[in-house]
Amino acid sequence: MRRSWRSTASPFLTGVGLLAVWEAASRLGAVSPFLLPAPSAVLAELVRQAPLLLPHLGATLLSGLGGFLVGVFLGVGLALVLDAFPRLRAALYPFLVISQTIPIIFLYPLFLIWFGYGLTSKLMVVVLVCFFPVIVSLLDGLASVDPELLDLFASMRAGWWQTFWLVRFPAALPSLFSGLTVSATYSIMGAVIGEWLGAPRGLGVYMLRAYKTFSTARVFAAILVVVVASLVVVYLVKLVSRLAMPWRARRETVTGPSRNAGDRTHMRSVP
Repeated sequence: MRRSWRSTASPFLTGVGLLAVWEAASRLGAVSPFLLPAPSAVLAELVRQAPLLLPHLGATLLSGLGGFLVGVFLGVGLALVLDAFPRLRAALYPFLVISQTIPIIFLYPLFLIWFGYGLTSKLMVVVLVCFFPVIVSLLDGLASVDPELLDLFASMRAGWWQTFWLVRFPAALPSLFSGLTVSATYSIMGAVIGEWLGAPRGLGVYMLRAYKTFSTARVFAAILVVVVASLVVVYLVKLVSRLAMPWRARRETVTGPSRNAGDRTHMRSVP
């Protein structure tokens, strides 16, 4: 309990200290409020702009969460297929890596031509940024199962499904949720990038309009909303991970955050 309190209090106090320095620097004239408005001014602007920001936030959440779910579904499905067929994995994996070397801003004009300025183009951006962390993390998790556990189940004449469901998949869950956490962080950011490049509404559109009017306080207010929305999505993924891996949550409660290697020793009891 004491370790948990310290791990929470340390970043909170650091954040409060940085905000205090920022506020003081702005109020004392060390930096121009036009270039770097004080946190209190950003918060006041956020309150004033709330009625206008809410519809944009709704559009961003719709594309961010929708693309995240589609990306997770495709990533998990393709990872399971590639794990079941090693030759197919050897043939396709290099192309998956190459696909991530193409900047999204180069692909988005094509999405606009193919799908227009609607929701589909933004969904495609979010799917692309969320898809890769999920498939790589799950493939690595499935490939890093303790060989002694696999030998044990082989000696017990366990079938492919029993070995997968009772050993390999539980052992891969920590890696999978690490990838899901990264994807959750990228989901809102991907939606904002898509809106910035071309969309009728969303936080990216709001930020673009604020930037064109040189309203730095409104840009910071939109950034704050993006950060909070991303943290909420990450928190939901963490909550699901605690429900899916109760043994890990109990271990962290007693000994603090665990390493993935320790999770690989977990397996379900054989019925």
